[in-house]
Amino acid sequence: MSEVVRVGIIGLGRSGWNIHANLLESEPGFKVAAVADELDDRLNEAKARFGCSVYKDYRCMLEDPDVDLVVVATPSHLHASVSIQALEAGKNVLCEKPMALNTSDADAMIEAARRSCKLLSVFHNRRFDADFLKVKEVIESGKLGPVHLVRMGHYLYERRRDWQMLRKFGGGMLNNWGVHFVDRALVLLNYQVESVQADMKHTIGSGDADDHVKIVLKGRNGMVVDLELTACCAVDIPAWIVLGSYGALVGSKEHLRWRYYNPAEVPPPPPADEGPAPGRKFGEPEQFPWVEEYAHTPETDENGRIFYRGLYKALTEGTEPPVTAESARAHIPILEECRRQAGF
Repeated sequence: MSEVVRVGIIGLGRSGWNIHANLLESEPGFKVAAVADELDDRLNEAKARFGCSVYKDYRCMLEDPDVDLVVVATPSHLHASVSIQALEAGKNVLCEKPMALNTSDADAMIEAARRSCKLLSVFHNRRFDADFLKVKEVIESGKLGPVHLVRMGHYLYERRRDWQMLRKFGGGMLNNWGVHFVDRALVLLNYQVESVQADMKHTIGSGDADDHVKIVLKGRNGMVVDLELTACCAVDIPAWIVLGSYGALVGSKEHLRWRYYNPAEVPPPPPADEGPAPGRKFGEPEQFPWVEEYAHTPETDENGRIFYRGLYKALTEGTEPPVTAESARAHIPILEECRRQAGF
């Protein structure tokens, strides 16, 4: 492969145009060589912007020898079939999330990549968000002590009415945002999940897909990850809460605060008193030598840049992609179990 990776984008909607086209244009190692979409105005816009080949039928684009990497940015229910066709055509593939709507399709994608000896990755850019990376860093530092609970939230009030609110297209909060949060949770739980509890509802949006999701994952490491994603929240709620034995973290996507103490500087708790409580009180409040730290984690497109730079190295140097297909596949059974429990 040449130093410049020639990319074909299938689907010029929000993701294909607003995310991938913008990122590819900003990264010197990539060139948009071709696009495929059913709408003429989108094709004309892409041709004027990139000077690329345009196709109304993506299958014709898969025959283009000037395409090294295919970005699959179709509606979710087409991700698996289009990705498999691209792999069988000898193309490397970057698939939007979710990679598939069920485990068997995800396995078929991985098998197609194995047979074709081509790269398959999934665009889990939220794994590289500044807030998540900082929270992960704080947890791994041990400053909070053993961590018992991590709560991640995505809260807004929005009556959505596009295809993402239709089940037949693989829409819904779980597939759109929940997939990112489950992906993050698996990273924190080292991909070892002991139990899954879920509730999903259709609340205020159009269509018939879920727009309110609650998932509780218990890891074999003892950590519980509580995920809340809802389009019917009319007040501000912290996006992050982390509770550990020696401290805690709280914050939004852009501002995090955590405080903790060094257990070596604090005596162990005294034995529990079995007798009557002196003065009928709960006891005297303890004073801890708290240390407070803060971080500003602005929400930018840097997560996508990190992803594409890692993908470029994988394509040109043979390194592991920033998100392997196997790691993306790991959350598909969890999404299936959530839908089973909630009747979706």
